[in-house]
Amino acid sequence: MKSKIKTIKRLAIANRGEVAVRIIRACQEMGIETVLLHSEPDERTRAYRMADHRVLIGPAPTAESYLSIAKNIEGALSAKADAIHPGFGFLSENADFSEACLKAGLIFVGPSPESIRTLGDKVLSKEIAKKLKIPLVPCYEGENQTVSFLVQEAEKVGFPVIVKAAAGGGGRGMKVIHHKEEAHALIESAQREAKAAFGSSKVFIEKYLDRAKHIEFQIFANASGEVQHLNERECSVQRRHQKIIEEAPSPSLTPELRKTMGEAAVALVEAVGYRGAGTVEFLLQAGKFYFMEMNTRLQVEHPVTEMIMGVDLVKAQILTAQELPIPFNFKSKKNDPSDSPFHGRGHSIECRLYAENPYLGGVPSTGLLGMIHWPESFGRRFEYGFDEGDEITPHYDPMIAKLIVWDETRDLAIQKMQRVLEDSVVFGVHTNIPLLRKILAHEEFVDGRMTTRFFETYFSQPLESPQPTEEAQYFIEQARRQISSTIMNSSTTVSEGYETHSPWQGHWRII
Repeated sequence: MKSKIKTIKRLAIANRGEVAVRIIRACQEMGIETVLLHSEPDERTRAYRMADHRVLIGPAPTAESYLSIAKNIEGALSAKADAIHPGFGFLSENADFSEACLKAGLIFVGPSPESIRTLGDKVLSKEIAKKLKIPLVPCYEGENQTVSFLVQEAEKVGFPVIVKAAAGGGGRGMKVIHHKEEAHALIESAQREAKAAFGSSKVFIEKYLDRAKHIEFQIFANASGEVQHLNERECSVQRRHQKIIEEAPSPSLTPELRKTMGEAAVALVEAVGYRGAGTVEFLLQAGKFYFMEMNTRLQVEHPVTEMIMGVDLVKAQILTAQELPIPFNFKSKKNDPSDSPFHGRGHSIECRLYAENPYLGGVPSTGLLGMIHWPESFGRRFEYGFDEGDEITPHYDPMIAKLIVWDETRDLAIQKMQRVLEDSVVFGVHTNIPLLRKILAHEEFVDGRMTTRFFETYFSQPLESPQPTEEAQYFIEQARRQISSTIMNSSTTVSEGYETHSPWQGHWRII
C-alpha cells in the first residue's frame, strides 16, 4: 500500500541521540522541516534543540515512548508531518510500524512492510539465501521454540553454538553456548531478551564460528528497484556482540572475494524488490563467507561508507521515499569496481564513544556533561547527540558520540584516529577513550587480523588504572600540603574572629 503523499515538507523523527541529529542535518540541507518525537528525559539533548518542532510521546521507558507505534504515529500526525524516519534501533525494523505509517497516510522512510518481514526476519532471509545458493552456517531455524527441543537441536548443530533473536539484531537476544549444561538457561535468557527488545521470543540456533570476521555490505536500492552495493565494512571489534570500532574497506578482502560477496548481497536484495538502504551481513573464516542476516535500515556505522564513497545515505533515503532519483551510479549491474566509479577511495574508521568507566569493566557513567571539545580538522567527522550541560541518563544506550576519520591509507587513518581520541575532551563522565586507544594500538588490530573474539581475548578484563608519574605525584603531594595548611589557617581564623555558627566555618568548601 503506497502513501498518497509524494512530497516530504515536514518529517518526523522516531528516534533520539546522534542519529536524530544526523537526520535533522540532512533535512536542513534539503529544506525539510523536522519534528522530533521524544521522551521526557530527552528534552535536554542536542536533537531537541535543533528540531523545528517537538512532540512529547511518553516517559523514559521505551515501551511507553520510542517503542510505542501508536504514540509515534499520533505524535507525527499531531505535528502535521508528511513522513517518519525511524533511524536505527527501536522501531526501525518493525514491519507493523512501517505498515501503520502507510495506513495513517505517512511516508515511511525505509523499505516496505513486506520487505522488512521477509529480509528482516533472520529465518526467512536465510531461506531466500539458500535458494540463491549463498553459503549458510549450519543452523536450526524451525518453529518449535520449546527450550528442551532447542537444546537437542543445539547438540545436533554441535557446540559451540550461538542463539539469536529471529526478529531483530544489535546483540540483543544473542547468547553463545559452549556446553550442553548451560544451554537451557542461556536459551531461556535469549528468549526473554528477544521478547523485551523486539516483541517476539522466537530464536534460532547456528554454529558459532570462533575465528570469524564480521563483514557487512552496504546496499542501496533506488525507487526503480535498481540495486547497488557500496562496498563493505569491517565490524569484527565487538563486545558482547555490540560493535565498538568499524572501518571501511575491510583489510581482509581480496578484490575477488569483495566482488563475490557484493554480488551475493545484491542478489539477496533484488529477490524481494527492496527499496532504500540496507546492510547484508556475513561471517568470514578461512577465506569462506557465510550469510548471517540483513538489517533493513540505516546502520550506526554508515558514516564510514559515506566517507570512502562520497555519498549521503540519509538524503538518498529521503529522496527514494519520495520516489525521486538519487545521484548513485547503477550502470554496473555486476558491481565490478573496474567498471564503476563507485569503488571507494581511502580508508575510514569509526569509534563509538561511550559514557562508561573502562577501569571498572565498562560500567555506564551517568551525570551532567561538562566541557566538551571535538578536535575538528580535515578528514574528521563528529556525530554527537549531547552538548555541555546535557545529562547522560541511565535510561538509554550510553553512547555520547561517534568519531569518524578518513585518510588515504589504513595506517594513516589509524594514526589520525589516535590523535582525535587524544585531543577529544569530555568532562563530567568517564568515557571509553582509553580503551579505544589501546584497541587501535594492539598488534592484531594494526595488522588487520582481529576476529569477533578479539575483544574477549585481549580486553575482557577492566583496564588497569593509570598510575601518576613521579612528577605528577610530586605536584599531588604539594597540593595536599597546601590544602592541609589552608584548612589549619582557616580553623585558626574562625576560632579567633568569626561567629561560632557561621556556615563558612566548616571545611566542606575545601574538601
